[in-house]
Amino acid sequence: MSELPDGLHEFLADSGWSDAAIDPIPGDASFRRYFRLHRPNCEGAMLMHAPPPEEDPRPFLHVAKWLSDHGMRAPEIIAARPEQGWVLLEDFGNDRMRDWLDLHPEGEQSAYEGAIDALVELHRRPPGPFSSYDMATYQREAGLLTEWYCPAQGLNVDGDGYVASWEAALAPMLPRQARGVTVLRDYHAENIMLLGDPATRAPQGLIDFQDALVGHPAYDLVSLLQDARREVPEELEAAMLARYLEQADAHDDFAADYARLGAQRNAKIVGIFTRLYKRDGKPRYLDYIPRVWAAMERDLKHPALGPVADWFTANIPDELRRTGGGTIT
Repeated sequence: MSELPDGLHEFLADSGWSDAAIDPIPGDASFRRYFRLHRPNCEGAMLMHAPPPEEDPRPFLHVAKWLSDHGMRAPEIIAARPEQGWVLLEDFGNDRMRDWLDLHPEGEQSAYEGAIDALVELHRRPPGPFSSYDMATYQREAGLLTEWYCPAQGLNVDGDGYVASWEAALAPMLPRQARGVTVLRDYHAENIMLLGDPATRAPQGLIDFQDALVGHPAYDLVSLLQDARREVPEELEAAMLARYLEQADAHDDFAADYARLGAQRNAKIVGIFTRLYKRDGKPRYLDYIPRVWAAMERDLKHPALGPVADWFTANIPDELRRTGGGTIT
């Protein structure tokens, strides 16, 4: 067993879980760590350690409460000591959507239908008490590509032109997200838990939502349907987008905004995955970049992305674009 964090046993004792067996489970791309707890003759629980100063669990607790209060399936919070990074929460089990689909590919349609329906329900709620997804945030995220990916490829690019191209592409969209919906920001098959019988589109548990903002309803759709970590066939993407539009009150420019946010999010992810390798020594994320790059290239074909597409043509060599971003060393 890997070394347990200081303070774990004290927190469990204060929470009434001192007799629990502790099973560390793999973490994610952050500093967070997770442990599955088991007690005799009792349901288990999940322990999250999000240690300061690198992590702060208070946003997670804030969003979890809002989601639960509004009828969404966030995990129940059993106990928390946020100043030390400890959160004890409901265990949603083992049926993470991505893992379940690896074993049950025939259930892909129903699983994605359930994920779309959950988003429809979320978007019918009033937007949460969260910060707005504004231009500065979109620009900061898109800028991760020029901050990390371009230097890693030895590219000397037009940084000011990059910012200006995104300003031109995204500005028409901002008025359409004025009312806004709660945007979970990392809504994809690794962060959706299938509860009950996955084949019947049972309620889906939400995790990893601590960065929620109020923004455009297309953002989480892009996150789900242009998944960096799992191949989503283009036909399924189109069918699920149509399913969402059948149920939602969407505007005429929704397809254009979907492409805008697809390109923006995928540019961000290319930058993040490069950073995870160059700064944090996590090379496995490089394997996902070709998939992300391919989705971004599809998004850039939409006329709404004209300024950004022109920038890519002028600044990113064709060879890198054809090979899904090229090899990063």
